[in-house]
Amino acid sequence: MKAFLFPGQGSQQIGMGREVYDAFACAREVFQEVNEALKQNLTKIIFEGPLEDLTQTENTQPALMTVSMAVMRVLEKEGNYSLPAHVAYVAGHSLGEYSALCAAGALSLSEAARLLKIRGQLMQQAVPAGQGAMAAILGLEMVDIEKIVKAAAEGEVCQIANDNSPGQVVISGQKEAIERAIELSKEAGAKRSLLLNVSAPFHCALMQSAQDKMEKILSEATIEDPLVPVMDNVSAESVQEGNAFRDLLTRQMTGRVRWRESLMHLESLGVNMAVEIGAGKVLTGLVKRTVPEMETLALGTPEDIENFLKTNS
Repeated sequence: MKAFLFPGQGSQQIGMGREVYDAFACAREVFQEVNEALKQNLTKIIFEGPLEDLTQTENTQPALMTVSMAVMRVLEKEGNYSLPAHVAYVAGHSLGEYSALCAAGALSLSEAARLLKIRGQLMQQAVPAGQGAMAAILGLEMVDIEKIVKAAAEGEVCQIANDNSPGQVVISGQKEAIERAIELSKEAGAKRSLLLNVSAPFHCALMQSAQDKMEKILSEATIEDPLVPVMDNVSAESVQEGNAFRDLLTRQMTGRVRWRESLMHLESLGVNMAVEIGAGKVLTGLVKRTVPEMETLALGTPEDIENFLKTNS
């Protein structure tokens, strides 16, 4: 039983998706559709940069979705690969949940691109530059990190943002509080504890203003029932009702990405193969650390797609 996984921020790189774009006309159509929906040449930023433009979250988010959907389009059009016939669940990390919903037919490509552009803009605007931060803490148990963020807060925002895998947690909040948490985690024996190069403190209470605005936007968006269940970030539950995602995607803005729990839930439901769709292999690594018995594949190049279709059509 397969699950398709869709990456989030951190997987982006200049030139991602270029080989698929060059090899398949249907992939080029995806890039063009997104360009038209956003009224910008996002393709040029993806392939040529500069990196600071690609890493602006309002560009990063639709860019990663575009690459994932280009791979999906090739699977469907060139490989006659039907998602409902072959895949039991989809899931995406943070913005990747929009990609998952698009892949499952709940969001149109243009709607997913539009929503992610707005989401990125709202997240960027929510906190003045330099006031927020995120950090990765490696090698500590969740119970220890819960204590650390509580102690480090001192009246400021300091929260767990991403529960990625056993021993890999990302925290988010006000810069001073995050710096205190880094020091406390080092004292507690963390293998590594370091600030991340991000443009805003995602998935914490500092995103409340962005969440309030996104709630209205999502209430007016067209979201159909997905063709296959989506393992949701906020609840770590399998959801197949389109309307439910208005609330779930809203809460995701300030809520924790429960990725470790989501992967464990997928395994408990019988999923034995996780296929990462799009840029990079970040999620593949998290699967290996969380549910090591699960087989993993990453589809990001024409060769990856061809090999996958030979054995999984």
